[in-house]
Amino acid sequence: MDHKINIDSTKYSMVWPLKMAWRDSRKSKGKLLLFVLAISLGIAALVGITSFRENLLQEINNQAKTLIGADIEIKGSEPLPDSLLLALYELAPEMSREVYFASMVYFPSTDGTRLAQVRALAGEYPYYGEIETIPVEASRKFQKGEYALVDEKLMIQYNVEIGDFVKVGQQQFEIIGRLQKIPGQTEIGATAAPVVYIPYNHLDQTDLLQKGSRVNYLQYFQFHPEVDTTGKWAQLVSLVDKKGFRVDDIEERKEETGRAFKDLSNFLELVAFTALLLGCIGVASSIYVYTKEKTGIVATLRCLGMKSGQAISIFLIQVGFFGLIGSIIGALLGVGMHLYLPVLVKDFIPVELTPQLSWLSVLSGVGIGVVVSILFALISLVSLRKVSPLQAIRSDAEPARFQLDWLQILVGFSILVFLMALIYLQIGSLQDAAIFTFGLLLTIIILGLIGKGLALGIKKLLPNSIPYVWRQGLSNLYRPHNQTSLLITTLGLGTAFIATLLFMQSLLVDRVSIAGAEDRPNTILFDIQTPQKDEVRQLTLDYDLPVMQEVPIVTMRLVELNGISKNEAERDTTITTPDWAYNREYRVTYRDSLIASETLKEGKWIGKVTNPADSIFVSVSSGYAENLELKIGDEMAFNVQGALLKTYVGSFREVDWRRVQTNFLVLFPAGVLEKAPQFHVLITRIDNNQLSARYQQAVVRSYPNISIIDLELILKTLEEILGKIAFVIRFMAFFSIGTGVIMLISSIVLSRFQRMRENVLLRTIGASSRKLWKIIFAEYFFLGGLGALSGILIAVLTTTLLGKFVFEFTFIPDFSQMILVGLTITVLTVTIGLLNSRDVISQSPLEVLRNEG
Repeated sequence: MDHKINIDSTKYSMVWPLKMAWRDSRKSKGKLLLFVLAISLGIAALVGITSFRENLLQEINNQAKTLIGADIEIKGSEPLPDSLLLALYELAPEMSREVYFASMVYFPSTDGTRLAQVRALAGEYPYYGEIETIPVEASRKFQKGEYALVDEKLMIQYNVEIGDFVKVGQQQFEIIGRLQKIPGQTEIGATAAPVVYIPYNHLDQTDLLQKGSRVNYLQYFQFHPEVDTTGKWAQLVSLVDKKGFRVDDIEERKEETGRAFKDLSNFLELVAFTALLLGCIGVASSIYVYTKEKTGIVATLRCLGMKSGQAISIFLIQVGFFGLIGSIIGALLGVGMHLYLPVLVKDFIPVELTPQLSWLSVLSGVGIGVVVSILFALISLVSLRKVSPLQAIRSDAEPARFQLDWLQILVGFSILVFLMALIYLQIGSLQDAAIFTFGLLLTIIILGLIGKGLALGIKKLLPNSIPYVWRQGLSNLYRPHNQTSLLITTLGLGTAFIATLLFMQSLLVDRVSIAGAEDRPNTILFDIQTPQKDEVRQLTLDYDLPVMQEVPIVTMRLVELNGISKNEAERDTTITTPDWAYNREYRVTYRDSLIASETLKEGKWIGKVTNPADSIFVSVSSGYAENLELKIGDEMAFNVQGALLKTYVGSFREVDWRRVQTNFLVLFPAGVLEKAPQFHVLITRIDNNQLSARYQQAVVRSYPNISIIDLELILKTLEEILGKIAFVIRFMAFFSIGTGVIMLISSIVLSRFQRMRENVLLRTIGASSRKLWKIIFAEYFFLGGLGALSGILIAVLTTTLLGKFVFEFTFIPDFSQMILVGLTITVLTVTIGLLNSRDVISQSPLEVLRNEG
């Protein structure tokens, strides 16, 4: 009587699964909408930033010549020797020269003073691009008389007009143009260091180039087309480089600029990738619960003879289709974002950026969205293979516990490989990609274990004495179909990212908040010549200002380290001493004791040399010693403005560079440098802005060579810059945080179907709506609280590691921030959970079952 029924497999063609996928999705539009939103925001960030990066690198390549303004730039702390200058001039007759340094400028019309970057220029520079001024002709005219170009923002700040005068040192110049932009300068750079151009042939009249002044000398060269840059010119450039001058050409400047902004774009892309990843986790959590709801449908289809793979294909089609829709929406949003990003970051980039659509970025973004949707969905969908036809008629039976099988492990491994490959393609570093991927995997595992541990702990330790509603809510965390691990993981990841972003912003702001305490100095006078020292001190005291520190400074260069010169170090590949150790100009001081910002870490500090024949033991900062791999007793030979001075490393000091006082890499004992050419620095504190203005005016009038650093003004400038940076970060964080919130909503919205039957049963046996609200509140309160706590702890650990190994700064957690983040995430979780459950509670049990059945 029993016969085996064979179902014609042709009935289940590709058309039928498509129809089933469409019919089933119509009922689940609301649930799949969150899926689309999660993918679209992540893809939007990815496409927008990838397009921006490609656009920026292309513009840097196209405008490379305008970044430097010439074919070759040679920079040094002293002029090029005539012999080298003549040899270079023979190959590149088009030459300009520039000297720039920091100095106070004075506006007589408004009685204003300001530290500015003074640039003295001679020649036709720039050869590529323009010095942009108002009026246009001022950029060429200013070299023909006692004229100046002044930064436009500086003129606005001090209410100065064209035709007024600016005094630079001892010389007064007529302002004939507003300076808007110079080659290679960004808006941020102009804000931090406003420029004043003066003619090179009037530089000596300023009387600002004093012994020991920090001055930079630049020569710009333009090639003739026939010049062979690989022959004699290349040999000359190599010789110039060995003499301690820095040589920059167009290709090198292009690489440097591209590298600098590649770091910026890498950071932004990691933020975008995090947004995409949070969306993917939202997809995974959505599909996990979605597949649980579809178990009955799959079981029924299995009863009708459909194979498990065919049943899975229905939902895979849904995922692929909605993933495609989400990716296309995200790509369109990303294109809009790309149009806005150049406006957002224009202050930070040195080139004119015209948005150009990158179809490769758009298409790759859509492809990535579809692939990640399918991959993250497959890890749950493959579990439908094990759905038995028996579950169609035994829906109340306890389903098998979720267990990983070999196919799920394979899918998980594929996800990790894909993520690592995606990060590698974005940042170009396999090591960083591996660290990021496995760090993320470790975080997910830890959060999952916390969720499992919570469920197990509550099951074992939950006391019967607590009120029923709390006991019922907590019991939901370990009962069948609980999503404790899933929600703890998603909540924890979202919280960790948000908190890390907030902590890092606070960490960076704290690093530049150097003048917050009332007793800290806020005004520094430098380039004080020795004959002026006592007079400036008396002038400071006459204004009832404290002289908080007076320091002599001597300039010198390192010529030998343990008997090895720079040339010998370059020839010996086993020597790892960096070039900058020999090339830089050292500014050192001498005294007989350490100050408050210094702590002796190793060795012995000998504060005074009494016998000229005694060995000289210097103290070096611990960071400098680490970079040069110095040891106690190492020999260091310095060229002190023509005189060779042999010293030995006697001790290492830990220096707090954030303290507002003069700190030094190398510290000499007293009794050695007193007769060396030197200048002096005076530090004071001024609490009144009007007094500060009068004091600065008095100093500049009497001693125009002295420069004054007003730290209050610097802090205001930094606040302006940080404000712009923070806006960029917040704009980018919106995509990640927005995706995280959608991920949270998705997980919580879909979780209500796991508790629906239980709530219906409670309503049926007489539970009031008030009790049900309390039960739901208790469940989501503990889920949100523990998820937020886990994320905050991970964020603290991440920020601490970043502070120590990247920013070299100790992170001290702000508990008010931690509490604010924790409460926000907890309240958001509870609010979404309650809003999500209102239909289940407000309607009758029969109505709910009919609507959801």
